[in-house]
Amino acid sequence: MIEILTQYWQTFLVGQYPQGPLGGVAMTILIAVLCLAASLPIALLIAICRISPFGVLRWSAFAVVQFVRGMPLLMLIFWAYFLLPVLTHVTVSGVVTLIFALVVYQAAYLSEVIRSGIEAIPRGQFEAARALGLGYMTTLRRVIVPQAVYNVLPSMLSEFISTIKETSLGYVIGVQELTFAANQVNSQLLTRPLQVYLLLAATYFVICFVLTRSVRYLEVSLIRRRTARSAFLHTRVLSTIAGD
Repeated sequence: MIEILTQYWQTFLVGQYPQGPLGGVAMTILIAVLCLAASLPIALLIAICRISPFGVLRWSAFAVVQFVRGMPLLMLIFWAYFLLPVLTHVTVSGVVTLIFALVVYQAAYLSEVIRSGIEAIPRGQFEAARALGLGYMTTLRRVIVPQAVYNVLPSMLSEFISTIKETSLGYVIGVQELTFAANQVNSQLLTRPLQVYLLLAATYFVICFVLTRSVRYLEVSLIRRRTARSAFLHTRVLSTIAGD
């Protein structure tokens, strides 16, 4: 494995770049970041519709989420692969197809994460904001959603880690991500598939392990900040009562 890594590290890292298209780990990370950035506003919109007082919006969003979450991601990729050229009347690259499918897929899952964060905010905050004269959407935008997104940030980053692993399905439509790069190396060596794919598994493990530990660190930091803020507010309240 060390010999393979020494000889083909660039293929695993960046694919054929700069002599050819970007690939490998760099392409995997790039696709995952683009998918998270694009799916977040869609997920936020779906989450708001899921808690809407209007039944049409609420049930429509519910149907979309359940439909997407009940579908295998690979099937969604195939649908996008054949549907996008029909809708756009142009040839769509495998990268665009994969990003489109992952954005739709991740938006459904992220919307549930955000919805749970919104519903975890005490109802009194919403009622207090409305009592101060803020409209429904203004209350969500300025009071509820910022807190909810902050609270579920670790869960959102966990979805990002899942997206990194899910990019491997892009191999079936020719996207030159990490799994595709490993297959290229295997095609050149032919006689060492076990070592190549063990190296591929180790690469995914290292990436996801580092990110998982980072998420855990972030989660602990958020808990400490909440605890410190609660202790500070509690002290201020006691000081005010003692002063009175």
